Amino acid sequence: MSWLHIVHDTTYRYKKAVRFGPHRLVLRPREGHDVRIEAIRLEIEPEFELAWSRDLFGNCVATAHILTPAEHLRFRSEVLLHQTAPFPLLASRRDTPGGFPVVFSEIESAVAAAYLATTYPTDVAKVKEWNSTTIDPAIIHDAEEIVASLARRIRKTIKYRRREARGVQSPSRTLSAGSGSCRDMATLMLEALRTLGFPARFASGYLVGSASSAGHASTHAWAEAYLPSVGWIGYDPMLGEATSDNHIVVGVSNHPRGVMPVSGTFFDEDKSYLGMKATVQTARFADAETALRSLSSTQLNPASSALSPK
Repeated sequence: MSWLHIVHDTTYRYKKAVRFGPHRLVLRPREGHDVRIEAIRLEIEPEFELAWSRDLFGNCVATAHILTPAEHLRFRSEVLLHQTAPFPLLASRRDTPGGFPVVFSEIESAVAAAYLATTYPTDVAKVKEWNSTTIDPAIIHDAEEIVASLARRIRKTIKYRRREARGVQSPSRTLSAGSGSCRDMATLMLEALRTLGFPARFASGYLVGSASSAGHASTHAWAEAYLPSVGWIGYDPMLGEATSDNHIVVGVSNHPRGVMPVSGTFFDEDKSYLGMKATVQTARFADAETALRSLSSTQLNPASSALSPK
């Protein structure tokens, strides 16, 4: 049991004031049996109006309407999470591994189909070929071990490379280059799982570690597979292992672009865009009192902040 304080700060800068279109924000962590939001606030500059909703995947989404032109656009999300249960709990299910290929009930089949559909149809053959050299025949009847082996193989063969370019690489590009960002690795795993008949989704959020403790981290991404006997399970191909309580899920989607933390438009005919800077900082606490003090010590401008619905 612990409390986790997360600050995610994103700033866009321009040479001169520009007008902004609506911005879609996927910044509110998903809650569940093992994590609960105790407090959350969002600071936005310049002046704004905000509307909250839930998307098709159950993500909590904020739509920010920026009311005045400006030379910068800033989103600062601050969250205090209470993590309550040891995670993951593997012992009880490893005695009875899920069979492969996976089989779905009539009720689940229609929904599973959306997570089985490939995002990169022209890459399917190459991904299948890569899969054929990845799966050890000795584990062919253990569904979860197959998922784990894919994560380990990506960790072993694909070198992590942080990319500043937007979007994700195609799986074939990642395989050819032998390198990619965490999002590229997650996308490769997503498609590899689907070619084997696993419904898979893209997960975006935060990875708690030394970089985030120092305030130098960025957002993180991994893949989740659905096993009928277990539910959704997360594996991080950048680390080559199952997700843990250090993985904080903010959004999930069947498409890698479905849960970008910040997305939107601006209107500018003079190519005024200078760049973007995003940082993530985390701090973990053993008791609620200290955690709440860390939250209350942060100074925010009341005119530019808004509370998220609990």
